[in-house]
Amino acid sequence: MSTRLLEIAANSVASALAAQTGGAGRVELCSGLELGGLTPSHAVIAMVREQLRIPLYVLIRPRAGDFLYDDDECEAMRRDIETCVALECDGVVLGVLDADGDVDMERCYGLIAAAGHLGVTFHRAFDLVRDPHRALDDVIALGCERVLTSGGQASAMDGAALIRGLIAQANGRIGIMPGAGVTDRNIAALAAATGAEEIHASAKRQLPSGMRHRPSLLTDMQGGELRSDVEQVRALVKAWQP
Repeated sequence: MSTRLLEIAANSVASALAAQTGGAGRVELCSGLELGGLTPSHAVIAMVREQLRIPLYVLIRPRAGDFLYDDDECEAMRRDIETCVALECDGVVLGVLDADGDVDMERCYGLIAAAGHLGVTFHRAFDLVRDPHRALDDVIALGCERVLTSGGQASAMDGAALIRGLIAQANGRIGIMPGAGVTDRNIAALAAATGAEEIHASAKRQLPSGMRHRPSLLTDMQGGELRSDVEQVRALVKAWQP
């Protein structure tokens, strides 16, 4: 039986349900996809948890930008993780670096401790480390289940060689999940190039706005929402079938 799993980055209740309907195996719930993903609200997490049947992991990222966080930001992340525990999510997605581009082990240990029995994915902060091979050993030492990475490149296809090397280094101790720029046109080639068994995508499209009143001077606030698309998810799953 195939162990292949497609994870979808979903930014809303509707996106999470679209991912499930399309055949995804897991949802990474976030907000602010256009910013690389931020922590969703308590209400959205609760509503998705109530309706989703597949595993739900929640992105823990308090702001856009780098992954160097101060004490207040880490406390906010810890409290968000406690929310995920209370709402019986399946896991969280997190990552903290120090100023030198290494995994901040102390801060990560604190956040992972707050997660308790939940699964933990180390997110794409990994792509900003100075030494990915050392960082992988650090993430393994933290006890994370998997790393989400583009191989340090703008897209996972561009970083495929490093991803394959990380999978070899991991040797089954942790999952390596490629993500960034994944579509139904390249998912099979990405899997073949890396040997990955889990792949991350957003399968998103921008919906047209339903507004009829559109002030001409405020066009930056009038676009339709980004949403995961059922047919794109289905196409990804179909393209990756063994």
